Amino acid sequence: MASDSRFYRLVAMCCTAVVMLLNSLAVFCTIANEKQIQIVGKYGNYTWPRRDLSVSETGQIVLGALHMVHERSEDKICGPIMPQGGIQALETMLFTIDKVNNDNLIPGIRLGVLAKDDCDRDIYGLEQAVDFIRGSIANIGGYENKCTNHSDLGLHLKVIPGVLGAPSSVTSIQVATLLKLFKIPQVSFFSTSPVLSVRDRYPYFMRTIPSDVNQAQAMVELVKMFKWTYVSVVYEESSYGIQGFNELEKLLKLSAICIATTEKLLKDSGVAGQASYDTIVDRLKQKSNARGVIIFGSDQEVGELMEAVRRRNATGMFSWIGSDGWGGRGLAYLDKEAEVEGAVTVQPLAYEVIGFKDYFLNLKPETNARNPWFIEYWEQQFRCKYPKSSWTPYNEEFAGNPCTGQEVMSEEEFDMEAQLQFVSDSVLAFAHAFKDMHQVLCEGKPGLCPNMDPVEGEILKRFLLNVSFTGLSGQEFSFLANGDGPARYRILNFRQKSNGEYSWDTVGFFKNGSLIGVSRKAKRMKINQQVDDLVFRMDEEPEHPESVCSKDCAFDEAYKIIDGDTCCWSCVKCDGHRYLPNKFNCAACPMGTIPSYDRKRCSTIPMSYLNYSNPIAITAMTFSTLGIMATGFVMLVFLRFNDSPIVKASGRELSFVLLIGIFLCYGMTFILVSKPNSITCGAQKYGIGLCFSIVYSAILTKTNRISRIFRAGKRTCKRPKFISPKSQLVICGAFVAFQNAVGIVWILLRPPKAVPFYANREDHQLVCLDAVESWYMIGFTYPIFLIIVCTFYAIWTRNIPEAFNESKYIGLTMYTTCIIWLAFVPIYFSTADNIQIRIATMCFSISLSATVGLVCMFTSKLSIIILHPDQNVRQSIMASKPVMPVQIQNNYYSTCRIESATQSEDTCMELTHRLRPSGSFSSAFSRSTSATQTFTNGNSISTQTLDMIGKTHEDRDVQL
Repeated sequence: MASDSRFYRLVAMCCTAVVMLLNSLAVFCTIANEKQIQIVGKYGNYTWPRRDLSVSETGQIVLGALHMVHERSEDKICGPIMPQGGIQALETMLFTIDKVNNDNLIPGIRLGVLAKDDCDRDIYGLEQAVDFIRGSIANIGGYENKCTNHSDLGLHLKVIPGVLGAPSSVTSIQVATLLKLFKIPQVSFFSTSPVLSVRDRYPYFMRTIPSDVNQAQAMVELVKMFKWTYVSVVYEESSYGIQGFNELEKLLKLSAICIATTEKLLKDSGVAGQASYDTIVDRLKQKSNARGVIIFGSDQEVGELMEAVRRRNATGMFSWIGSDGWGGRGLAYLDKEAEVEGAVTVQPLAYEVIGFKDYFLNLKPETNARNPWFIEYWEQQFRCKYPKSSWTPYNEEFAGNPCTGQEVMSEEEFDMEAQLQFVSDSVLAFAHAFKDMHQVLCEGKPGLCPNMDPVEGEILKRFLLNVSFTGLSGQEFSFLANGDGPARYRILNFRQKSNGEYSWDTVGFFKNGSLIGVSRKAKRMKINQQVDDLVFRMDEEPEHPESVCSKDCAFDEAYKIIDGDTCCWSCVKCDGHRYLPNKFNCAACPMGTIPSYDRKRCSTIPMSYLNYSNPIAITAMTFSTLGIMATGFVMLVFLRFNDSPIVKASGRELSFVLLIGIFLCYGMTFILVSKPNSITCGAQKYGIGLCFSIVYSAILTKTNRISRIFRAGKRTCKRPKFISPKSQLVICGAFVAFQNAVGIVWILLRPPKAVPFYANREDHQLVCLDAVESWYMIGFTYPIFLIIVCTFYAIWTRNIPEAFNESKYIGLTMYTTCIIWLAFVPIYFSTADNIQIRIATMCFSISLSATVGLVCMFTSKLSIIILHPDQNVRQSIMASKPVMPVQIQNNYYSTCRIESATQSEDTCMELTHRLRPSGSFSSAFSRSTSATQTFTNGNSISTQTLDMIGKTHEDRDVQL
């Protein structure tokens, strides 16, 4: 039977070990994110942080400890040394352990410690805490793994029965989750989170730190819980009442809770009569909206006040929040139960570590070798580099200032952590638990007996929860039943159980700055829940009433303060484009923004602008692309047939200039529809005028040359000046140069940039600065002038004989262009509120103007080159010289004088034969826009054959 029992016990232990190891594996998987960093320093490379550092104090019982020796760092994991909550807390622990060992508090047993740094990081601290469970894992089989050859390794594998820390609540939560798997008690000295009080989740977690709030704060928290914003305060005339009121007044103001009226109960200066109490009640009744009343006083005075409430028929009118001076005390409520009913009161449930300051100020690096971080603290404190100390990311700057180790910090310079008492109490809690356990398990015999080797965690927790001692600070300490430090207050509610039966019931606690409710059924605390088990008046009004001067305004309304009382207001609606920069004012949102749904801020309206994905832009770019392709095709044809008569006769140079201008017109669309910025805006300013000036400068040069030739032909037979190709290019270039100058000066005087534009409150456009108003008309002014001049010349030369009818095509081009621009200008000025439409209109107008020029000026020429190549030849017209009718001879002989500067009279006669009409003589003056003149032999010739007059037998032409 004994062997069977051992067998089953062994199986159970193995199962437990497997479960623990699996749970541990799940925990270990969470620490993979924290990596060490290899740092390339000024004076050498090193690894940071140094995970291997620890304080290792040997002893028969070794505690684990986690301290935030270093601050948190986002990029380096561990930051600089934390002097107070880190080094001082660590040294307080060591100081207390020395006291325990020197006083032989645990008979014949030395207390040791293995302290690690968690750098105030939960995952990093969890990884460090793994060292605390290694011994427990090794001891699962029932024996302790000891390495005699390596004392440090033996220390690390020793079973650690308890852990001090961690300081941070979030790290304590992680570590407590790990330690409960191995039933290792944990006592924190700085963690204050209420979550850690949940015994089901953290059964082995305890803490020595109590709440650091005071009674007045507890009362204010109750006011906030009821959502009261308008209360009256009654306090007694005593040190107790006055100090309590001063604290209440300050905290209420910080919480934006208004005091409706303040009343004082006489105490130290005398005894008040009934009339005085009646007056106080009457004043309270005048503030009928302030149904919540805080009473900071003693039982006798409060009892008198409650009697006045009865006399003035104010029973049930007020909801009381009381201090510990009268809550639960008979003088305050006996025979006055109906008046006191519903009251909620607070009631208490229960400094420097002596000698530590001198101890710490006498520490030196050479005498404090047990603390591996003390040198780092010394370097940071005195801003020097200790000889032969390891490099860290934070001591490289001190390289030029070596430490002597004898630096002294005066008491005035020493800033001691105020909460070191809790660190010392946590060590003493373990020490007294071990002492009590040793007394029971070892029967007081000195040394560690087998019953305590190793220490069982479940037994240790039981002894811990029952310790009671006077700490090194001189204060009494004992854990609450839930493992927390001494609670400050509990919350009482005076309620009616049944008709005529009243009692004070505990409905919660106030600790760690939070109200914690108590379940009446389960009789245990509910963490992180409000005190909700409250009753005001059982039959008439179970819920506590509101105590507000004015109801909250709607989310879109502003508070208009009445008579300077910040808790009394009227509500003003913020409509339209107004928002609430604060709850008291409505303000208009800036242009380009609209109020958010809750009107707490202004939301930016997304900027709109023409871009390559906009349907209008796509249409414009498609049209321009087709135009670019057509222009390119014409260019290729003209280049291919560069030496053909029709190309030469049309004026090759100016034709290519014209095609370049048309190409740039189409290309401007892509610049105009791109997202506005300094570059694109500058390109728009410069380009819109340049492309047009090139087109119409070339056309103007052509029409001007035709006009000069025919005007000169009426006066003389000499050839006009400046009609050669080079001259024409120079003239055209001069016209374009003027536009270049305008564009450059415009850019210099008004630098381009993209700006927001608001047509209305709902609009937010991103536009070029000059697209607003009429600034782009600066770029269009000169091209419009060229258009007008070209149109004038087109009208002037409309009666030129049909053989010279390129002027007809120029005229058609200019008439159509004028129509386009007469439509564009009104549209441009009428779209001032919608820049996108204005830009789109510009795109189409520019592209249409380019298309008109391309079609009217080049279609007839392409027709001859591609469809009628037989007409693209030089005719020998010297063979036949028919006689012209007398009525038109004079005109033609006048015309022959055009080239008289270089040609003979025979040439004039040749011209006469070249211009002979094939049908009737009247057709010579026809206003047809045909591009060719048909001869009797069926051939045709370009309208520009006038340029071939000078040299009939040469290939070079003088162009019109």
